[in-house]
Amino acid sequence: MDLRNVIFAIALSFAVLFGWSTIFENPQVDQKIVDQKNENVEKKENQTYDSPSVNLEINKTLSISRKDAINSIDRINFENDNVRGSISLEGALIDDILFKKYKAKIESEERVTYLNPAETKDGYFVETGWASSSSGNIVLPNAKSLWKIRGNKKLSVGNPVIIEWDNKNGIIFKKKIELDDRFLFRVTQEVQNKSKERIELYPYAQITRNQDPNVTDFYILHEGFIGVFDEELKEEGYKDIKEKKKEFNAGEGWLGITDKYWLTALVPEKNQSFKGEFVYKNSFKANYIQNKPVVIQQSSSGTSETKIFIAAKEVKVIDGYAETEGINKFDLTIDWGWFYFFTKPLFFIMNYLFELTKNFGIAIVLVTAAVRLLFFPLANYSFRSMAKMKILQPELLRLKELHKEDKTKLQQEMMALYKREKVNPLSGCLPILIQIPFFFAIYKMLFISLEMRHQPFFGWIKDLSAQDPTSIFNAFGLIPWDPPSFLIIGAWPIMMGATMYLQQKLNPTPPDPVQAKIFMFFPLFLTIILAPFPSGLVVYWTINNILTIAQQWVIYRSTTVKTK
Repeated sequence: MDLRNVIFAIALSFAVLFGWSTIFENPQVDQKIVDQKNENVEKKENQTYDSPSVNLEINKTLSISRKDAINSIDRINFENDNVRGSISLEGALIDDILFKKYKAKIESEERVTYLNPAETKDGYFVETGWASSSSGNIVLPNAKSLWKIRGNKKLSVGNPVIIEWDNKNGIIFKKKIELDDRFLFRVTQEVQNKSKERIELYPYAQITRNQDPNVTDFYILHEGFIGVFDEELKEEGYKDIKEKKKEFNAGEGWLGITDKYWLTALVPEKNQSFKGEFVYKNSFKANYIQNKPVVIQQSSSGTSETKIFIAAKEVKVIDGYAETEGINKFDLTIDWGWFYFFTKPLFFIMNYLFELTKNFGIAIVLVTAAVRLLFFPLANYSFRSMAKMKILQPELLRLKELHKEDKTKLQQEMMALYKREKVNPLSGCLPILIQIPFFFAIYKMLFISLEMRHQPFFGWIKDLSAQDPTSIFNAFGLIPWDPPSFLIIGAWPIMMGATMYLQQKLNPTPPDPVQAKIFMFFPLFLTIILAPFPSGLVVYWTINNILTIAQQWVIYRSTTVKTK
């Protein structure tokens, strides 16, 4: 294989990755149309809202601990097989949740805690409520209102909790909170109007995050604001929202904030159009408010329902919710990228093999072998052509020396030689081009899939989604010294580099001595570049190299040319 083709293929791949998002950005809706729609809706519905909760400003100077904040107020405890946590009766905020199946760190038994009370520095919570038009004069519950429990005091599967707040002016607000067996909270809000006036209220829900978290900030993964408004997916970073808020009107959809492995999302009531907003006002907020009010006559009541997902992004669970709850494109909360039609099926194959073998590393090896087998005939053709190219190297050097003064004649003689020996000099890039989609698909899966988080292989590899933790610079742990991160070049990356070097020795040598010396260092270059990548990706690349070497060696041993 001509390594010039390798360089070209890798450069092309990175150009595609970095250029794709620039060239093929999500189509943007004409802002004039959006503004006009917003204006029309506001005129029609008179939606100038009065809601202390929607515009709640968080005092970030508070340094109260998470534990103290949770213990400082009465709470509703909840638990199922997947989550455990509590809901604050001050504001009826969902602000405390723990994912029971997931460790915070691989070496610790502590579980992942998600969401934090508003009073903490890292406050992250969900609220639901009602807003009134500016012409109204209704006392509404806000994030400081104290709710009372009516009946059951612990929330669990099949046992909802009902809470109540009285505004002392003839209007009683109730919330029925339900929890399913996984990650879905269903909040049904009810307003009982015992006043002497007809009232109109707009249901809303809001996610608030006091500050932006440490994100991966890498092109392969989106972390931040996300939503589907009608048919259009919108993804916005924290920095973008700090600079300018985003507003969307839709007849259906959902919105929320996504992290690498976790998600908080809001789904408005079906068949009710809404206005969604991503905004920064001293804290990050993702909220929606229903466009049409709930009209509540005297001595009557009105209701509204919101679905709240505070979820670990398990593929089967997210896909299941998209189907059972009828949530359009909810599966896109997992960032499969532009090539989801390839990456996602490959994930299901990998996950099936994992369930079969109980080891994701073995699943990666089996997928690698299957890929090699699938493209075996094409690779055979390519390697046979390269084998002939290697054998023809002396003849090509002879022609180059013979016609060094006549470039046209040299090209004619070389083309005639290729035609006579049935050699395609461009075929060397085919194996690399075959590998590239699988390389990035596996990289994507290892990077984003919660199912592969903290999955071990054999020996020292305890997490295939993290880099090989060993380093040649401390003799793979024999020397009691922790090298800096840029010197962590583990055993698997070195094996990958070694197999790449062996593979290079089977390939035709570049005729230019300078190029030959440069290409000699190419395996070392890729070893250093790929060392910080997930170890599962390096395992894939190494096994692929070994299988490629075996196939090439067999073909080279059996290949002859007429010229020889």
